[in-house]
Amino acid sequence: MAKLPAKTITVEQYGSPIRRPKDQRATLIGLKLNKIGRRSVLLDNPSTRGMVAKVAHMVRIIEE
Repeated sequence: MAKLPAKTITVEQYGSPIRRPKDQRATLIGLKLNKIGRRSVLLDNPSTRGMVAKVAHMVRIIEE
């Protein structure tokens, strides 16, 4: 049986982590972001969605 391709999302950072709590900075690093304009392609699963929701004011999901 062939495996289905994993569903992914692309996340872009547009807000600065300056003057944000340490846990939000750590979340950005966990999402492979930490500078404005960086994009990261991640697996679309509940844990990734939760991380994106935590820093939703600094990142956006790019629709491709």
